[in-house]
Amino acid sequence: MSISRKKALEYADRVISRPRSRLTVTMRQGKEGVTLLHDGKALTRCYINRSGIRAATFMAQALGVKVPPLGESVQAQVSTGVLWRAVSISSLDFRKRASYVLLERLLEEAEQMRGEPAAEV
Repeated sequence: MSISRKKALEYADRVISRPRSRLTVTMRQGKEGVTLLHDGKALTRCYINRSGIRAATFMAQALGVKVPPLGESVQAQVSTGVLWRAVSISSLDFRKRASYVLLERLLEEAEQMRGEPAAEV
């Protein structure tokens, strides 16, 4: 049985609360959606629906990776600051216009933290 999104976000909060400059996270795409993991435990999950697919794509962009194909995974080394922004993006509701304003800011900050130029949303 998979872990609930609520439990995953509680774990993410604990991981992020201890600042680190480098943290290895894994993004995995399965049948139910895209999951972001640290040490094999879920940090957040984006379900397979319109908003979830957008969130997963933008979360990957914040991490500096691409969403992996179904059944595969990709790793990224990021700071807890970048991780916080990626997890925040995964929680946005893209059915609401205000989410895109927040998204733009979060992506810009994540890319600056990773030392890369900001991309257009």
